[in-house]
Amino acid sequence: MKKLWIGMFSAALLFAACNSAPENKGTDAGNTNAAAHNHEHGAVADVPMVQQAEATIAGTYPDTVVNGTAKFVAGENGTVRLELSISAPSRAGKTVAVHLHEHGDCGEHGNASHGHWNPAGKSHGKWGSDQGFHSGDIGNVTLDAQGNGTLAMETDLWTLGGSADKNILGRALIVHGGEDDYTTQPTGNAGNRIGCGVIQ
Repeated sequence: MKKLWIGMFSAALLFAACNSAPENKGTDAGNTNAAAHNHEHGAVADVPMVQQAEATIAGTYPDTVVNGTAKFVAGENGTVRLELSISAPSRAGKTVAVHLHEHGDCGEHGNASHGHWNPAGKSHGKWGSDQGFHSGDIGNVTLDAQGNGTLAMETDLWTLGGSADKNILGRALIVHGGEDDYTTQPTGNAGNRIGCGVIQ
């Protein structure tokens, strides 16, 4: 009788323990919600700041040679300086437009980078214009007889890290085949995206 009582007591304890354990389904749902929350939080979290970044520019079409570098350096006064050097022999003696685009993806002939980076929701225009301009509206570069060109600028509208409204890390620098007219919305009618590099 004593052995039977002990066995019944052990079975009761086991039953109670099973009933008190959380269901896997509930735990998985909780983890999914937490993961979604963390992902959402990560999407808006500030990116760690760096002092320098670079984009290596390459052609997006096999029959159009484009290469170059864009070097970005953070200044002590909260600005970022860009020094751009590009080569596009097929555009020698012409002017090409350069813009920062939203996404750091050079696929689909640069179209995977989507539109101009425009966190403030302004109209497209010439950099510094009182009528407004995108934060990615770098401008035009005139190429010499060999197709080489440079551009340098400094701005406090960009940061290398930090908040999404100013951070340029992970964005694409696009070289267009034509000149930006600074008027046509929202692209400046600058033509195909013949060169691309991701800022990193």
